[in-house]
This record gives sequence, C-alpha cells and structure tokens, in this order.
Amino acid sequence: MINILAIGAHPDDLEFGCGSLLAKEAARGSHLKILVLSKGEAGTVGTPESRKQESEAAAKLLGADIEFLDMGGDCHIQNTPQNGFTIAKYIRNFKPEVVLAPHPDENQHPDHSVVGKMARDAARFARYGGLAELKNLPAHKITALYYYPVTQDFAAPVDLVIDTSDVYDTWLKLINCHASQLKNKDYESLVTARAKALGTAIGTKCAQGLWKNDPLRLDYISDLTLSSRNY
Repeated sequence: MINILAIGAHPDDLEFGCGSLLAKEAARGSHLKILVLSKGEAGTVGTPESRKQESEAAAKLLGADIEFLDMGGDCHIQNTPQNGFTIAKYIRNFKPEVVLAPHPDENQHPDHSVVGKMARDAARFARYGGLAELKNLPAHKITALYYYPVTQDFAAPVDLVIDTSDVYDTWLKLINCHASQLKNKDYESLVTARAKALGTAIGTKCAQGLWKNDPLRLDYISDLTLSSRNY
C-alpha cells in the first residue's frame, strides 16, 4: 500500500472532488494524509468552526489524518514560495508516493487553481536537496501528482478513469458530512451526476476522473490491461 497526500483549498473540495477515490484507497489500506488550506471563511453558509468539524468527520470516516493550514484564509490563498515550502515540508515528512490536488486551470473559485499550482511547485521543491528553507528534512521525490475536478465540466476529457462503484455508498456518507454546504446547493446531485456519466462511459455505475501532471510511464504496453472505452 502507498502514502497519499490529498490537498484541498476548502473543507469540502476533497470529498466532493475525489472522495470516492480516497474511500477506495482507504479500503485498500493506503495511508491518507489530508491538508486543507482554509476553513471556508468566505463562505455564505456554515462557519469556519462548523466546516472544520465537517472535514474532520469525513476524515474520521476515511481513517485519514487531517490538518488545516493557515495560508491567509478563503479567497486569499496565494502561490508564494513560502507557502510552497510549507507544503513541501509535509511532503518530506509524510513521504507520499502520490499527491492529489485541485485542477490548476482557472475556474469559478480562484483558490482551486492556486492550490493546484502550489501543490505542483511544492512537489518540485520537496525533491530539491539544496533548498535552504527545507535543509532540516531529507529530500523526497513523489511518484506522481494527479489533479481532481472541483468545478470542472463533468463532460471534460480526463486522463485517468478509476471505477469507484464499490465505494459509492461510502462516498455519499463523505459528501453528507458537509451538511452546511448541501443546504446551499444540491452538490450531491452535481458531483454524483459527473461520476455516473463517467462510469457510464466505461460501463460501470460510477467512476473518478483525474488529470495527470506528467506523462504516464510503462515498461511494457502489456502492463496496461484495461481500456476506459466500452467497446
């Protein structure tokens, strides 16, 4: 099993964006570390305290460790070298093989793309042995960085598709941990519709899509045994 570091800008991003994937990896025995970079301070519904508690409840369901980092608060997160070094320290301490972050393209909330780019930069910082700001921790090179959707169009093509049908019910529980946000908008229908549409494309009940940061590497084409297309 592997270590997975999952990074979100706001308390609900991970559960809505890739909660099914996290549930699947948790069931497999992977070790999950969650970093949330704000408490949703600018949100219309819910308080920072209640939203923090919602995230903690979801993390408990996953058996994941969770930490909240102060990077200026909701709508104020910036991709600065110092913030990147902070994330890089967590990467060096936790030593994840995989890092998950929001898609870095611009969308309806600027924090999402900022955090995606920050995670990319932090993963690079973590492997640089000569950075003075990180000299007290041994360098660590992750295996892969993948981006999950937050508000991306669910019809947009993705690079990886993971069948998450077996953890659908667990995913619903994770989504419903964020009761304050579900009162504001029917996010459950929104994110599950995307998952079901992607699942239909590969012949399953639901699926999680991800984008790669780097080309996927295989030793042999025969190592790739499943097609995402339903021929």
